[in-house]
Amino acid sequence: QVQVVESGGGLVQPGGSLRLSCVTSGRIFSIGAMGWHRQAPGKQRELVAAIRSSGTTYYADSVKGRFTISRDSAKNTTYLQMNSLIPEDTAVYYCHADEVIFYTNSQRKIDGYWGQGTQVTVSS
Repeated sequence: QVQVVESGGGLVQPGGSLRLSCVTSGRIFSIGAMGWHRQAPGKQRELVAAIRSSGTTYYADSVKGRFTISRDSAKNTTYLQMNSLIPEDTAVYYCHADEVIFYTNSQRKIDGYWGQGTQVTVSS
């Protein structure tokens, strides 16, 4: 059984900061890309940031310069540092992890796992 557990959400004032954490545990070969998605009320889930096993990162335009994704591969953990938060960042934030098998020069995704989500509310 693989578990993905997010933490660190909460209520913060505009301009404030939060740090989200996501730990993947259980019987899993290896973790490839990890990412943070968010879903606001009445909107579709969107990818916010992602990080590959190589360390390459991706950010949505709406969070560039404000959010930073990182990972500790030894702990199967990814973090999302969110600064200069604005009300539009209010959403449930979900962590996603790809299970992969690494080969000499490539990797093959065999499954993907989602966490239950953590609420982030930006309001004065």
